[in-house]
Amino acid sequence: MVKATRVTNSIRALRFASGEMTQAALGGSIGVTRQTIIAIEQGRYSPSLEVAFQIAHVFGLPLDAVFHYPDPHIRPTSPAGSHHETERNR
Repeated sequence: MVKATRVTNSIRALRFASGEMTQAALGGSIGVTRQTIIAIEQGRYSPSLEVAFQIAHVFGLPLDAVFHYPDPHIRPTSPAGSHHETERNR
């Protein structure tokens, strides 16, 4: 079983915001397969830095607007009724 990466991304949302670009079209524009794009979108594969920059360039965005890595200094809190708040460790 492949361990999922901690890197997340907004590729799927960006593809749909860009006129429903297909995975094949995105892959073709940067020289990777549709299967590679699927694996990156699903968090099963972390792209090389070069591929990550190429994907960001396709959408005209900085790298950190497409790919996200959890901040090790922020941990989730669990106040009643909220699952999305965070608290900075001190």
